Amino acid sequence: MSSDNTAHPGAPGPEELVPSRYALRVGEIDVLVISDGVLSLPAATLATNADPAVRVAWLDDMFLPRDMLEWPLNVVVVRSGGRTVLIDAGLGVEYPDFPRAGRLAMRLEAAGIDPASVTDVVLTHIHMDHIGGLLADGLRGRLRPDLRVHLAATEAEFWTSPDFSRTSMPPRVPDVLRSVALRFLDDYRSQLRPFEAEYEVAPGVVVSRTGGHTPGHSVVRLASGGDRLTFAGDAVFPVGFDHPDWYNGFEHDPEAAARVRVGLLRELAATGEPLVATHLPFPSVGRVAVRGDVFRWVPAWWEY
Repeated sequence: MSSDNTAHPGAPGPEELVPSRYALRVGEIDVLVISDGVLSLPAATLATNADPAVRVAWLDDMFLPRDMLEWPLNVVVVRSGGRTVLIDAGLGVEYPDFPRAGRLAMRLEAAGIDPASVTDVVLTHIHMDHIGGLLADGLRGRLRPDLRVHLAATEAEFWTSPDFSRTSMPPRVPDVLRSVALRFLDDYRSQLRPFEAEYEVAPGVVVSRTGGHTPGHSVVRLASGGDRLTFAGDAVFPVGFDHPDWYNGFEHDPEAAARVRVGLLRELAATGEPLVATHLPFPSVGRVAVRGDVFRWVPAWWEY
């Protein structure tokens, strides 16, 4: 894996005071990690099955606030074999409770990426912070009519009648998630390309269902010329390296999600391949180290 952070066409707006995109290559595959912004959510949702005192101690050790956290929100654009693939689509712009997210359309433009050039969208799952950008007026009308949207068939089926009985989300969030998911399924029904277990979207770009976080949650694996990278979606959160057995409040099957997380972290530690995930701090590129049963996140050094 090598980094390529040369300038891209377009320029960020005057409010863009921090980096919001990071380019790298995986063999012959071009990869661009884009920040959709941050979500302010209760810190308790990071660990719903943990002793509150232990959770607070972890937050203190990480120099993080004890009450509300700003969760990073990352999406990825991949170019391979003549196809341009958007992996997840961020939150969109319809949610006043999250004023610092929903930046995808602006940041695609700043990176010189015409939404009409996107041939495929891959969705790790259809929580609103992964699909909302596809519903936003600033982006939706600029997408091509023959856009293909790939997601696990299990995921699409689940959201026709979702079960929130095992989640621990903030109030009102389940109703919004349900409404946005149904709206998305209705608006994009003709463009959906459901897969059962695994599908190669473009050369070296394979989406695979893991389940856990949601029944159809999926990860995307890139492979080219001996290089590899995994986009883990919501399989891994920042606390998941130190405490992979802690349940996230947004997990619909917490036990299964923990099993998926541990299995994925073990695999990535064994292979040494890079990882990107939705809610790891931007640019979310790094590797997993392991000693016994303890994992460690090793962020990649930025290359300029």
